[in-house]
Amino acid sequence: MQKFANPFLFLKLANAILPFLWVITAILFAMGLYGAFGPSPADYQQGETVRIMYIHVPAAWIGMFAYGLMAFASAIAFIFRHPLADAAAKTAAPLGAVFCFLALVTGSIWGKPTWGTYWVWDARITSMFILLLLYLGYMAIWQAIEDESLAAMIARIVALVGSIILPVIKFSVEYWNTLHQPASIMKMGGPSIDKSMLWVLLIMALAYTALFLALHLTSLRTEIAMRKLRNARASEIRGN
Repeated sequence: MQKFANPFLFLKLANAILPFLWVITAILFAMGLYGAFGPSPADYQQGETVRIMYIHVPAAWIGMFAYGLMAFASAIAFIFRHPLADAAAKTAAPLGAVFCFLALVTGSIWGKPTWGTYWVWDARITSMFILLLLYLGYMAIWQAIEDESLAAMIARIVALVGSIILPVIKFSVEYWNTLHQPASIMKMGGPSIDKSMLWVLLIMALAYTALFLALHLTSLRTEIAMRKLRNARASEIRGN
């Protein structure tokens, strides 16, 4: 991993991977959307509104995955002083926030016909909302603190401490009374969702993951370019 601490080597690898990643993303979304609005049946209770699941569930998954990536990258930055770790966490935050927001919005749209209300402060929804606030707070640190080293240090702490929300979100439907349905895929005894829906949901989850990775690599390339520009300007100022 230290080999790719060199920005030049990382950029070379990212430039080679990205075209294939975008193609894979497009193929997965084409397959997933075809399945979601084609052969996938309506639910016997929720009817056609169940199709929101194919947008909502993968968005929630990426919203959590991105924060887990931020926490992991922040730990790497603390332990190994990897020069790209802070950049990886920083660029994952806005993407994770967007997916988290998408999960909350689509969940509200799904909730109205299912529960009779757009919003309730139950354990799963509230914990996802807290995750969105953590994203916004993390991004605010980078914007508010001019000293990049200090901002990185505080941001690492926020990312690591805030990661406690991830298991809370995961187990919220099991340990608290909630309107939100319990786990139907990652559970003991195997998935409870019908296979005619499961394959579509899994493909959409892969599509969202590929999209996130493609956007993250693109954002990370931009962040490296911006850092080079800032360093060049600082050197020019010092030289004058």
